[in-house]
Amino acid sequence: MAKTQTIAWVNHLLLFSLIALTLVFISYFTIHHNSASLAKYLTETTAAGVTFQQQYAASNVAGGNTCSGRYIYVHHLPARFNDDVFKSCRDNSLLKNPDMCPDLSNLGFGAQVNIKNPSGDLGLITEERSASSWYATNHFSLEVIFRHKMMKSYDCLTNDSSLASLIYVPFYPGFDIVRHLWGDYNTTVRDALGFELVSWLKNQPNWKTSGLWGRDHFFVSGRIAWDLRRPDDDDSHWGSKLMQLPEAMNMTMLSIETTSWSNELGIPYPTYFHPRRLKEVHRWQKRMTRQKRPYLFSFVGGPRANMTDSIRGELINQCLASRRNCKLLNCHSANCMSPIEVLKVFRNSVFCLQPAGDSYTRRSTFDSILAGCIPVFFHPFSAYTQYIWHLPRNYSSYSVYIPENLVREGRVSIRMQLLQVSKAEVVSMRQEVINLIPKVIYRDPRSKSKDFEDAFDIAVKGMLERVGKVRRQIKGKIQGLDLQNQVAGS
Repeated sequence: MAKTQTIAWVNHLLLFSLIALTLVFISYFTIHHNSASLAKYLTETTAAGVTFQQQYAASNVAGGNTCSGRYIYVHHLPARFNDDVFKSCRDNSLLKNPDMCPDLSNLGFGAQVNIKNPSGDLGLITEERSASSWYATNHFSLEVIFRHKMMKSYDCLTNDSSLASLIYVPFYPGFDIVRHLWGDYNTTVRDALGFELVSWLKNQPNWKTSGLWGRDHFFVSGRIAWDLRRPDDDDSHWGSKLMQLPEAMNMTMLSIETTSWSNELGIPYPTYFHPRRLKEVHRWQKRMTRQKRPYLFSFVGGPRANMTDSIRGELINQCLASRRNCKLLNCHSANCMSPIEVLKVFRNSVFCLQPAGDSYTRRSTFDSILAGCIPVFFHPFSAYTQYIWHLPRNYSSYSVYIPENLVREGRVSIRMQLLQVSKAEVVSMRQEVINLIPKVIYRDPRSKSKDFEDAFDIAVKGMLERVGKVRRQIKGKIQGLDLQNQVAGS
């Protein structure tokens, strides 16, 4: 009798265990595919003092969920913070730049380059029967490109912000401020949308999550950070004060050029090449490796006669004095907005001069990398302190540095300085530059292929690591305070 009861008890236990495992499987499947509908349950259910969210996250790791620790929540901003900005793009009286509108086509990449242009012998054709991957991309269009990349190609988006490791704010700060940089606009007008944004954000439930107060939020600017960091309310001073607002100082801004503030990080300017798959990149890299380069160095740009500290005039003079060794594309008389013209110069050059212009950085740096041309910098702020996620920390492995004061004082010959670089060093640096190409371009998000890590992927990975570190620091501080309170109460 006892034996029969024991067997029955064991059978009941096995049956209960089987049912329990089935329920767990169903719960996991349901949560994994419809987490938003179970948000309330996830936040309220607990087991032995551990939230169901924590159990779910642990099961994701164990079950091989590649999105664990990578979920991103995208704020559903009112249209006035992004899409409506483009409505004013059609009003020339607001934007002062009617040429910007066509630059926003094709997900922000701009118009496709005419690959059949007989003067554009660049070998730009990607594959037979495939669309061109080359576009006349505007150098200030990054915030639009980044948003499309996030929404169309990032595979770990969530509608439940409580599951997110990172929160993306699809605000267009660059296109907002550019409407008011030129003309008689006071600081109230220039700052208005920024004030509205932070007011909207701090009223969202996820702003205060885990005591972060927006430290898990980030946004992207297609213009330099200086345009968004006006120090005071003087109408005569440049830009907006968005990045001086307390709420914005908690967030991280990714931009094409940063200042020295720790909540700003630089990511590459968009170039002209937006391939859909890795084999297109490899094909281009092989072409640039085999490319013959008749010019020792080149410069694409114009002088800055109104800037007394600019070295551009001296570089142009040195280039003109070395016509056999230097190729000049003077933007005051040539079409420097043409991808074909710019890449034609860079791909025929060993070194490409990258002096500061209106600001320290230039899109030209990434155009030269795309063409396999070794960049020559004259100030560390032009690249070395900017793009820490995308460019090697060992800057001498891919570039040449000539202090700009030597040029300004007439104490260096660019030609003689570059001739001192050995052939072996040139080959090594050029290979490093060509290897960088996938890391500094933005892949077309319309492609289903994700067979290489592009500039967007690297930026997102960097942000996840950055916010993860902040979370750990805050958690450590909270645990430390709890321990102190326990000791004080004992």
